[in-house]
Amino acid sequence: MNVFLEPYRVLTRVYSEGAHLKIALSELASGEHGRTVKICYGVLENDGYLNLCVRSVAQKSPKAAVRLIMKIALYSVLFADMPRPVAVSEAVELARSIGKGGAAGFINAALRAFDNVAVKIPEGIEGLCVRSNFPQFAAQKIVAAYGSRAEAILLAKSRGVSVRFERNAEKYEDLPHEDTPFQDVKIYKKFTRDEGFSRGDYTFQSVGSVAICSVIEPCERLLDACAAPGGKSVLLAKKCGFVTACEIHPHRVNLIESYKARMGAENVAAVCADSALFRAEFEGAFDGVLVDAPCSGFGTVAENPDLPLRKTEEGMSALTALQLEILTNCARYVRPGGCLYYSTCSILPEENDGTVEAFLKSHSNFQIERAECLLAHEKTDFGLQFLPDTAFGAGFYISKLRKL
Repeated sequence: MNVFLEPYRVLTRVYSEGAHLKIALSELASGEHGRTVKICYGVLENDGYLNLCVRSVAQKSPKAAVRLIMKIALYSVLFADMPRPVAVSEAVELARSIGKGGAAGFINAALRAFDNVAVKIPEGIEGLCVRSNFPQFAAQKIVAAYGSRAEAILLAKSRGVSVRFERNAEKYEDLPHEDTPFQDVKIYKKFTRDEGFSRGDYTFQSVGSVAICSVIEPCERLLDACAAPGGKSVLLAKKCGFVTACEIHPHRVNLIESYKARMGAENVAAVCADSALFRAEFEGAFDGVLVDAPCSGFGTVAENPDLPLRKTEEGMSALTALQLEILTNCARYVRPGGCLYYSTCSILPEENDGTVEAFLKSHSNFQIERAECLLAHEKTDFGLQFLPDTAFGAGFYISKLRKL
C-alpha cells in the first residue's frame, strides 16, 4: 500500500472535515498505525512552515488535495529522512490513485525542484507563528502577556506520553522516561498500550490535569461540572467521598462511564447535564465544585497540533462569556465554607484570571484562597498558571475560591 495513503486519509478528515486528529487516528485499522501517527502529527506540527514550502514551488495555491499530498511528501523528506526520489514517487502514485492524476506532473516537478534553502521564514510575530503553529491573534496575546518568555512558551514541545499509574508501575520502569513531581505520573518518549490499560493498572492523563486535581481539597461531595472524558473525576474519587461528574453531551457521558468502569471508580456518578443551566437539586449540595471550563485549549497545542486549525479570534468572546456563565451558575452549588475551583487548559489571561476577576466583581461571598502545587507554576493575581516551557509541555490554570 502507498505509504502516504493512510496519512492522507486522516489529514483530509482533519483539514477538510474538521475532525479531531486523535479521533481520526482512532479509526485506523491497519498495521501501519505508528508511521501514520508520526506523519500526521509531524505535518500538523509544521503546518505553517510546510505551507511556506508549498508556496515556494507553486505560483498559485494548489487545490486542497494536491497541497496536502505535497505537505506529506515535504514533511517526509525534511523531517523524516525519506529519500526525495521515494517521496516523489509515493506522492505521484497517491495523486493518481485518488483521481488527481492530472496534477501528477505538477507534483513531480515541484517536489523535485524544491529547495529548502530558498524558504525564508519571516521576521517578527509572523515568523514566530510559522515556527510555533499558533494563529497570529493568539501569538500576539501570548507575547503581550509573557513578553520575552513568549517565544519559549510558543515553541515548547510535548515531552512524551504522560502515564498515571494505579499499580504495577515497576513493570515499565526500564522504559526511557522522565519522572514528574507526582509519584505515580511518568512521561515516556514511547509507550505502547498493553493489557494493563484495560485492567486499569494505568491511564493516560496529562501532568497538567493531575496538577489541577492535586490542588483540590479532599471532601465528602464533589461536583466535576465539565467532566468528560472523566480523568479528573476518577482521580479525584480517590480523595473525595463521592464525585458527581456532569457532561452536556450524551456520547461524552458514555466516555465517563467507560473510564470509571475501567479504573474501578465506583464512587463516581456520570450525569448528562448542561452546567450553564441551574439545577435546583444541586443548590448548596457540594463541598467542592470543579469547573474545568470549555476553553481555547492553547495550553495544549504541543499535544494537539490540529487545535489551531479550529480557533478564531471571533470565537474568543463567546468562549469567555460561556466560561463566566458556567462559573456563575456552578457557584450556587457550593455550600458555605466549601470551595469553587475554576480551571482551564489555556495560557491566555483573558480566559483565566480574566474570567475569575469578572466573577468576583459580582460575588462578594467568595474569596480567593491561595493554592499550592508541586508542578512548576507562576502565581497570578487569582490562581496558578502552568506554562508549557517549564511544566512538561502542559499549559493549565487553576483558581481556588472559598465560599464565605
